[in-house]
Amino acid sequence: MRVEIWADVVCAWAYIGKRRLERTLADWSGEDVDVVWRPFRIDPTAPAAAVPLAQALRDPVVAGALSRCVPDASPAAGRERAAQVAAEVGLGSPWGAAWRVDPTDAHRLIALAYDHGGSSLQDAVVEAVLQAHFVEAADISDRAVLGALAVASGFPAGAGLLAGDAGRDAVRDLLLEGRARGVTTSPTILVGERAMAGAQLPQVIAEFLRRAGRAAEPARETLAEVRRYRHAESLLELRDPLGALTLLGPLLAEHGDDRGVRLLAARACYASAQLGRARHLLEALVDETPDDPYVHRLLGRTLQRQSAGGPEGAAHLRLAAALAPSSTMVP
Repeated sequence: MRVEIWADVVCAWAYIGKRRLERTLADWSGEDVDVVWRPFRIDPTAPAAAVPLAQALRDPVVAGALSRCVPDASPAAGRERAAQVAAEVGLGSPWGAAWRVDPTDAHRLIALAYDHGGSSLQDAVVEAVLQAHFVEAADISDRAVLGALAVASGFPAGAGLLAGDAGRDAVRDLLLEGRARGVTTSPTILVGERAMAGAQLPQVIAEFLRRAGRAAEPARETLAEVRRYRHAESLLELRDPLGALTLLGPLLAEHGDDRGVRLLAARACYASAQLGRARHLLEALVDETPDDPYVHRLLGRTLQRQSAGGPEGAAHLRLAAALAPSSTMVP
């Protein structure tokens, strides 16, 4: 059973959740579990250069973002509660982050560790990064710090990989995938499409794993391309057309002749006001399937939104109405 932990390394509850999951698995008697860490961002506006956390927390917006893993609690109460629970599960002392950081490179290192050494190496890197941030008060946005952590975790190649762009696109795509799959807080555990939010107690985690394992469909692999397409579709439904287009990029490059991929891209282009690109895709689709009312309607709307395309757009809308007179569909 694959257990995915979607979490931000600057979230105290991610570290607490890690300890609680470890306690759960120490007593686990069910099927084998493979734990994989995935990225999430609770503070997406963090600056590239680290800022002392005490200074950053004077901004109520920042304080709220860094404490939003604890619902119905003030930022100060959330931090106090996290420190108390961290002590209960054996983290610290000392305890407490010292820096507001952009965790992009840390997430890259964690993703690369999984690619190079699987879940055991990734777990070692995650542990090192979380300990550095919350116990050692290190700046985990500093590549020199991350490089040393990589070496200490048995991933010496990690430092060199961080010097380039390795893992950057993967983390970007994983963040979009998490949003498409409904991840809204750190940490969130996913087993298949079943989710449990928050750093729950070990007995709660165990019950979730038992239920999720029983409810899972028989093991079968879904093509990566199909998953990517579905996630792009979900992002479009969530009104994130630019995210959808990001995920569709590799599909358009590798499967540019697939009608479904091109139509979804056209819809995303229309929704993001990339009208020239939408028109290019839709005109080719109209040529291929001239009896498709949806494509005519979407092309008509696209042309009407372009300054010089009014009459031509109206013609496509009339044709769409003739092909599907009872349809109320709109792009």
